[in-house]
Amino acid sequence: MKRMASEEILRHLDEMFPDAHCELDHKNAYEMAVAVILSAQTTDASVNRVTKDLFQKYPDVYALAGADLKDIEACIASLGLYRNKAKAIRGFAQGVAEKHNGEIPATMEELTALPGVGRKCANVILSECWGIPALAVDTHVSRIAKRLRLAFQNDTPDIIERKLKKLFPKERWIRTHHQMIFFGRYRCHARNPECAGCPFADFCREKKKTLEEGK
Repeated sequence: MKRMASEEILRHLDEMFPDAHCELDHKNAYEMAVAVILSAQTTDASVNRVTKDLFQKYPDVYALAGADLKDIEACIASLGLYRNKAKAIRGFAQGVAEKHNGEIPATMEELTALPGVGRKCANVILSECWGIPALAVDTHVSRIAKRLRLAFQNDTPDIIERKLKKLFPKERWIRTHHQMIFFGRYRCHARNPECAGCPFADFCREKKKTLEEGK
């Protein structure tokens, strides 16, 4: 089955989700970075429910860095893995305070050297906080890339990131990242994707598998 051209994929994504954007509530780079760390294996909506009070209590890096771990845990207890996440965001804040004078770094190397920040988180921080072209691969982006035959089923997030960056123009990385997330979040779900009327249905691995299973 022939793969859809990258230009056609971008055109369809533009038509479906012209206003795709980051759905984590934040007012500055500090809030964005903390929210991204908290978003691992949970929904943006769940993160937004806890960060409002969290940021009121700890309005900057220094406040969070000096916070009692139990108090942080209490603020985010509704999130999965909240104990590990509490350690991660406090460790991140301490690293920023001690090594970067309280300023969120703007390079991949500096960000990934901080507690709680992997490559995906760093890519989101770079793009959302500093407008640096980046393409973060989360579960939605990974799923869509594999279903649309832009990556193999056993590709790691790092491999998928490299493939997508080669496929799409650099000036489109940030927008395409958000559009793929919206597509995965609101239409091409992990279970029961909405295939009817989907412009990618003829190319999609998931659609083909569904048809074959129905024979």
